Formats: sequence, C-alpha cells, structure tokens
Amino acid sequence: MINWMKYRFVYLLISVIVIGSGVFSIAKWGFKIGIDFTGGIVMEYKFPDGNTKVFNYSPMEKEKSDKIRQNLKESGGVEIRFENIGPSIGPELIKKTVIALCISASLILFWIAYQFKSFKFGISATLATLHDSLVLLGSFSLLGHFFGAEIDFLFVTAMLTILSFSVHDTIVVYDRIRESQNKFIGNIYELANKALNETMVRSLNNSFTIIFMLAALILMGGETVKWFSVALLIGTISGTYSSPFVAVSILVTWDNLQKKFKKP
Repeated sequence: MINWMKYRFVYLLISVIVIGSGVFSIAKWGFKIGIDFTGGIVMEYKFPDGNTKVFNYSPMEKEKSDKIRQNLKESGGVEIRFENIGPSIGPELIKKTVIALCISASLILFWIAYQFKSFKFGISATLATLHDSLVLLGSFSLLGHFFGAEIDFLFVTAMLTILSFSVHDTIVVYDRIRESQNKFIGNIYELANKALNETMVRSLNNSFTIIFMLAALILMGGETVKWFSVALLIGTISGTYSSPFVAVSILVTWDNLQKKFKKP
C-alpha cells in the first residue's frame, strides 16, 4: 500500500507555489477582461481557409461597425455571429458571480460538515474548492497576459462547474475514510492512506476521460469555446489534484495538530 500522506507537506507546498504564482500575476498584470464585463462588439467570421476568428471591439458607432463588417465580408469572411453587448452587464455579472461563489462554498461547507458529523471535513473540502478557484484565476491571469485569454461569462460558467467536480471527488475519498472508521481500528493518517489507495485509480480514470474530451475540444472546437475549454481543463486537473492531495492532506494535518495540542 502506497503511503500517500507521507508527502502531504510536499503536496501542500506545490499548491502554495502554484497559487502564489497566480496571485503574483494577478497583482502585477491583473486580468484581460472580456466584453461581457466591459461592453463592446464581438464579431465571429469563418474564412475560406476554414479558420474561424473572433474579433472583439470597444463600443463604437453603427457606421463604423458596419464598415468593419463590410471589409471582413470582402475578405471572404462569412459572418457567424455579431453581438453588441452593453456595459451594464458587467457590474451585475460580477456581483452575481461573487454571490454564487459564496453561496456554493457555504453550502458545501455545511452540507459536508453535516454529513460527516465534523467541521474538519467541511472546512477541508471548502479549502480545496477555494484552492481550485485560485488556481484557475491565477492561471487565467497568466494566460491573459501572455496569450490573450479573457475573463468572460463562459469563464464564470467554467469556474462554477469545476467546483462541483472537485467536491464530487473529495466526497468519494471522505466517504471511504468514514466507512473505514466504522470498520477498522486506526488513526486518520492510516485510514486516509487506505482510502486514497482504494479510490485513486477510479478518480484518475474518471478525470482522464474528461481531460481527453476537453483536449479534443480545445484543438477542434474553434475559437468560440477555446478558452472555455481551457478553463474546464485547468479546473479538472486542479480538482483531480486537490481532492486527494489538498483536501485529504489538510484533513490529516488538522487532525494530527489537534491531537498534538490536546496532549498534556
């Protein structure tokens, strides 16, 4: 049996480094904000060579946008999408996103704490979901600076989606720990190792099927869903990592510290 928890501090250190890099990027470069937040015009055209390109513009007069559309059509482009998005959606969308994240995190915390009869489980799982959110935010700050990835409505959708994925894997491991507590004698360290050995292959197989699908979507899905797929891919990889190596590591470390301080 592999002793996964022997290296739990290494797992947590890796997470700190990844999140730290993202926080540095956010502080230094911020995000490349999409027109869903700022308002503007998005045009999507398909060209004779088969490539599909998306053009984003700041708000402009109708005459100017019509001229751009005419030039693109004269270049052989076929218009797939034209949207004029008002800037008023920005503050409202940000507000709703923050509220949704807070509500989902709170519900996750209390539901897991209730089901497992311990706030240690709930808080550890919530910290793991926070880990995934920070990894995704930091990654898109870096991708925005170097490759032009934007924070838009699809990114918000991806972020909310990966929270459920991460929690699902975490609950599977936690549930196996709880079952072992009722059947075997052992501390949380030993039971966590047992649970990870029993669930690791299943979790990896499940994640790889999703990763392969998202990789294909990134390569073949076109410009419209490219960064949405990238966000889901980053979230899937982060969630696959955080469930066994962050959520369980925090739980085991917390339990050990709690017992240590309780000793006379």
